Amino acid sequence: MKTIMFALAALGLSVSASAAAEPAKVAEAGGAKIYTDAKGMTLYTFDKDTAGKTNCYDKCAANWPPFAAAADAKSDGEWTVVERKDGSKMWAYNEKPLYTFIGDKKAGDMAGDGKMGVWHIAKPD
Repeated sequence: MKTIMFALAALGLSVSASAAAEPAKVAEAGGAKIYTDAKGMTLYTFDKDTAGKTNCYDKCAANWPPFAAAADAKSDGEWTVVERKDGSKMWAYNEKPLYTFIGDKKAGDMAGDGKMGVWHIAKPD
């Protein structure tokens, strides 16, 4: 779709982007592509989550803040919105809820990868 839109724009035709922007960014780390939030903080998945459902609350969520989605966010393709018990929303990629890690202090940090054997860097498929 992007190719078609650019081709139309190159011909001087007016186009509008109807597809939502991805909520995360792709960055490169150690030769691999990973997902980060808008500030460049690494995003992680949690093995104890189930498809489209988070199991990270309380102390877990304090250490692994959910990748928040706006109240009016809409699922789009592999990007889905997960509702938490408190009614707040978070993003998921391929139905895997996404989190940042409190131990990552600056953009590009990846200290959470492999923690407790259940936390993994989120990567594009």
